[in-house]
Amino acid sequence: MGGGMGISQGAAVRVVTPHSKLAMPETHIGLFPDVGGGWFLARCPGSLGEYLALTGHVLQGGEALAAGLADVLLPAESLAQVVPALAQELGPLGSEATTQAVREALQAMALPQPAARLDTHRSAIDRHFSLPTVPAILDSLEAEGSDWARQTVEVLHHRSPLMMAVSLEQVRRARQMSLAEDLRMERDMVRHCFHLRPGLASETVEGIRALAVDKDHSPRWNPAHSGEVTDEMVQAFFRSPWPAVAHPLRHLD
Repeated sequence: MGGGMGISQGAAVRVVTPHSKLAMPETHIGLFPDVGGGWFLARCPGSLGEYLALTGHVLQGGEALAAGLADVLLPAESLAQVVPALAQELGPLGSEATTQAVREALQAMALPQPAARLDTHRSAIDRHFSLPTVPAILDSLEAEGSDWARQTVEVLHHRSPLMMAVSLEQVRRARQMSLAEDLRMERDMVRHCFHLRPGLASETVEGIRALAVDKDHSPRWNPAHSGEVTDEMVQAFFRSPWPAVAHPLRHLD
């Protein structure tokens, strides 16, 4: 989850089991899906990336395959045999031939892709989370009125309204970006999380306080409602505080 997802999504072969749990739950703490989250969520099918970014929904192993966030589903009990099995296949580390051999060896041990829980709601996710703003998404979910829609609205009402809007913009910008461009954007954004509103005024500081420090699970978001979030509040997160020649990640390509 979170940083662990950022690390694992950079792997050439991403392995999960039926017990795996994957998520980018940052809006729950007044943050956004960082560590490349914008880039890899933007490459999920349909509007699944927006849904995962805003809700922080926890994917199981099979769902991660369907979302394009994992490559191989292995039985949990087979993990102890993976390294010995791969040791027989490996050539020079980092070579394309070795990577392909690893893929083929893991696929030989893999489980078939199961039906994912989210498959039932994929058309609804695309319909609602393709809408242009968070208030429009909420209105659409409330109008649907299904159990799933009501549960999703309840989840979203506990997230930071501002950072949901920022995350929605992030994922949509990242669709047109390279990974290096996305990482530079996210470096700008994370600085703004602590400097646009310094100290206790920061949504991120408030989210961490509520979840991890005081543990009252009652964050005082500002704004408190999605309808109060302005475009200017959102766009401020995407203005780099550095000129391109001085950006901390200027050497990424």
